[in-house]
Amino acid sequence: MIEIVGKIGSMALIDEKHKDIDYNKFAMIGHWLRPGIVWVTSGAVEIGRLDYVRRHGKEATSATADELKTDYSAEGQAILMETYRRFVNPNYSLRQVLVEHDHFNNEVSRSHILSMLRRAVTQGAIPVINYNDAVAVEELRKTEIATLEAEGKSHVELVDNDETAAQTALLTGAKTLLILTKLDGVYRDINDPGSLITEITGTKEEVLNKIEEYKKGCHGASRKGANGAFAKLEYIKPCIKAGIEVIIGSSNHDIRKVLSGESPRTYIKGV
Repeated sequence: MIEIVGKIGSMALIDEKHKDIDYNKFAMIGHWLRPGIVWVTSGAVEIGRLDYVRRHGKEATSATADELKTDYSAEGQAILMETYRRFVNPNYSLRQVLVEHDHFNNEVSRSHILSMLRRAVTQGAIPVINYNDAVAVEELRKTEIATLEAEGKSHVELVDNDETAAQTALLTGAKTLLILTKLDGVYRDINDPGSLITEITGTKEEVLNKIEEYKKGCHGASRKGANGAFAKLEYIKPCIKAGIEVIIGSSNHDIRKVLSGESPRTYIKGV
C-alpha cells in the first residue's frame, strides 16, 4: 500500500548562502524515506546549473532558456539521485522514475506506472519521481494538450512537480499528499507571517470553495517560472475530490512533525 506521496521544490533543496546543495535537507528526507512512500523531487535543473558553474566558472550558453533547462537537467539528474542515495537507508532500493505529461494522459502508461509503484512497496524500494525536463519539448507538449482539448478528453500537463505529485497521489490512491516548500504553508497574505492558514476542512464542496477563495491571496513564488501557492491549491483539487488529505509545510521542519501537526503547516481535507 502506498501511504504517502511527498514532494519537495527546487529551492528548498538549495543552500542559497553558499550556492550549493543543502545536504541537511537531503539527510532529513533520506533518513525518513521508506517503502510505501513515493517521493516527487524537483531540483535537477538548479543543481545541474550550480554544478556547471562550479566546473566552468560561468553559466552555460544556448539559444533559448528551454535549451538551458534541458542541458542543466541532464547534468543535474545524476547528482540529484546520487545525493538521495547517499542518505537513504542502504537496506532499501532507490528507483528513479522520469515522467512526462503523456504518461499520465495515456491509460496504458498510467497502468504501467501504477503497477511499478505498487511493486516497489513489496520489493523494499522507494520510487523517486521527477518530470523529465532533459527530453521534454514544450512545443510538442502544447500541441498534444491542444489535441486532447479539441477531442474533449481530460488531460494533465505536469508543467510543475506540484501537479506531478498531485496526479501521482491520485493515481496511487495514497492517504496523504505532502508538499514541502520554503514556507510553513499557505498564507492569506504572504507578507504577513501571522496569516498562515492552518486548516482547510469541511465537506469536499466546502473545501473546494475555500480553496478558490484562498487562491485570490496567493501571489509570488520561490523561483522564476514557478506559480507558488496559487498553483499548489489548484493542483490539489482533484485530490480533495478523491478524499486524499493534503499537507503543505516547510522543509525547514522535521517531516514527521509536519505530518503530525507539531510543526506549522496547512492541513487540507474534505469529507
